Amino acid sequence: MAISTAVDASAVARVVGIKTEFKDLRGGNIRLLPQRIAVVGQGSTAVTYASTKLQVTSAQQAGTEFGFGSPIHAAVKQLMPVNGDGVGTIPVTVYPLQDDGSGVASAGDITPTVAATAAASYRVNISNVLSEPFVVSVGDSVADVVTAMTAAINAVLDMPVIATDSTTQVDLASKWKGTSANEMTISVDGPTDLGVTFAFTQMAGGLVNPDVQDGLDLIGEVWETMVVNCLEVADATALNTYQTFGDGRWGALTKKPLVVFSSSTISSATSAIVIPDARKTDRVNVQLVEPGGVDLPYVITARQVARIAKRANENPPFDYGSLDATGLTPGADSVQWDYTERDVAVKGGSSTIEVKDGVVNLSDTVTMYHPDGEEPPAYRYVVDIVKLQNIIFNLDLIFATDEWNGAPLIPDDQPTSNPAARKPKAAKAVIASMLDSLGLEAIISDPETAKDSIQADISLANPKRLDVSVTVQLSGNTNIISIDLDFGFFFGSPTIIA
Repeated sequence: MAISTAVDASAVARVVGIKTEFKDLRGGNIRLLPQRIAVVGQGSTAVTYASTKLQVTSAQQAGTEFGFGSPIHAAVKQLMPVNGDGVGTIPVTVYPLQDDGSGVASAGDITPTVAATAAASYRVNISNVLSEPFVVSVGDSVADVVTAMTAAINAVLDMPVIATDSTTQVDLASKWKGTSANEMTISVDGPTDLGVTFAFTQMAGGLVNPDVQDGLDLIGEVWETMVVNCLEVADATALNTYQTFGDGRWGALTKKPLVVFSSSTISSATSAIVIPDARKTDRVNVQLVEPGGVDLPYVITARQVARIAKRANENPPFDYGSLDATGLTPGADSVQWDYTERDVAVKGGSSTIEVKDGVVNLSDTVTMYHPDGEEPPAYRYVVDIVKLQNIIFNLDLIFATDEWNGAPLIPDDQPTSNPAARKPKAAKAVIASMLDSLGLEAIISDPETAKDSIQADISLANPKRLDVSVTVQLSGNTNIISIDLDFGFFFGSPTIIA
């Protein structure tokens, strides 16, 4: 019999009490884990910003707070483009890094040679960020072109560099300090047969990235599920810090695992796997790729994560193959990886893409985890980690509640009149219901076998401890489809003579 708690049990005076309280009537239905994106990166050196996390709702806000053209701004712009083709309602939080005290900006320059035979328009291209057009006319001097070029570069807020007019050349300096600023490429788009040429000193000399731990320390108890790393994937110190932090998030008491995404533009598959292949036990870091591309690494990362996170939020067990990362500019067709190269990459701990009709399409999205002798690697596929995130999330929803926290714990065969009392078999029942729902969502396979594996017992050493275990089989994904097609020839039907 249910016992009402609306009126205190010791009350005797006449009264009618009604306690109103929300009850979740969805039974054993699970809840999908809401994905959250963290952006860890630098703002512009010229902008003063606080070292506190900030949830942003637009690239405009990110640019205003942290500087336009900064890594933070560029990454958020890919996650939240103005055309709405981004992460939608998934929260994006910036964990800002300040320039290291010993940091140095990268530098480059453009030197024009001018003997124009006709007027023409040109644009400076800094890693696919275009300047305003500038015109070179017949009779213009080098100084004229340098002045026009400098103004055209500085007229674009999104530019990752600041241009300075040095009369005979345009000097360029990155808007932030560190080795990550060396990743930019310089070119000029325009006609090449009109007597105007440009020589480049590519961006270099950037030194000392900030410590990403400063950003990670701000995360706290928030379950950030996916992290956009705005530093280069070659920064081993940053990857080590992310791995240590991420491994801790798998801990039994923290129970908030995440993945960290960085990017590479190396053309050769065998060269691109050098970093991930050396990190065989790293289940936290993910290398996304754009072979031969000139987009900035954090731009590649953020654009692909925009697709990954949205799919993970809407349909957690669905993999990310063929999601198109529009807006990225892939390298030449000649450097794109064929199937054999993509297979080498995945086995070496690198994600892959395919270019279809000039558009970057995600292929295999994997962590760097691939220990020798472990086949298949347990934490290889990001989609499997997303499935595990959802299972952990729902177990926590069940047991980290007032209903279970501190409830009286008694043996299965003991009668009780206390509706708050809990027995081991009650734990089995709620987990079994959860497993059925996980099966319906295709997050796990064979929920019946999983239910048979559930064990729940009161500890022999501690009467206030309930020990529970369950083994699940994650669902697979149709990453490989193998078809045997047999064929023959039609020789006609035999003629029947009456």
